[in-house]
Amino acid sequence: MKKVQDHYFKMAKQDNYPARSVYKLEEVQKKYGILKKGNKVLDLGCQPGSWSMYAAGIVGASGQVVGVDLTDVMIGRPASSAGSAIRFICADIMMPETITLIKAIQSRFDIVLSDIAPRTTSSKWADQQRSLALSIQTHAVAVELLKSGGNYYCKVFEGEGFKDFFDAVRRDFRVAKIVKPQSSRKESREVFVLGIDYIGSRTGEPE
Repeated sequence: MKKVQDHYFKMAKQDNYPARSVYKLEEVQKKYGILKKGNKVLDLGCQPGSWSMYAAGIVGASGQVVGVDLTDVMIGRPASSAGSAIRFICADIMMPETITLIKAIQSRFDIVLSDIAPRTTSSKWADQQRSLALSIQTHAVAVELLKSGGNYYCKVFEGEGFKDFFDAVRRDFRVAKIVKPQSSRKESREVFVLGIDYIGSRTGEPE
């Protein structure tokens, strides 16, 4: 396992990404093509920036990436050299006013991404429940801001309440899958929930 971890860590350094987590997005992109040129992308919990940078390279100059995170380390960092501009919002996705901040930049998105994770503690159960709460919120944001036909890709720790969360995603998307990327550590409880083709409805709101 150490060799696998080192492999992806070294790849990230060679490819000029801040973290190995980029390959968890790249793998699903190669298989399902969830990102497309010109897409408007929302990246929740975007630090340290690998997913935003990768997405920017895919969507290109005609697209847009908006990243949201509690920390502002990436504010002012240059956008992907070969992709779209990246806009960063320093805010808490659990706070209702964050939606207003996002909408001030872009009202609807083609895809919502989230590699967000809680600060871990000594309690695995508590960590899993906090991860689940964050994931439920990213799903709520996706329902609020996705265009019809949009996609959703979110990290979550498996455990109590996971089935209910996945069932909720299945109701809102034509296709829903549980993905365990090769670059994920095998001992980790993290999986990714993929929703393809948003079919949920928002009454009284234009697309």
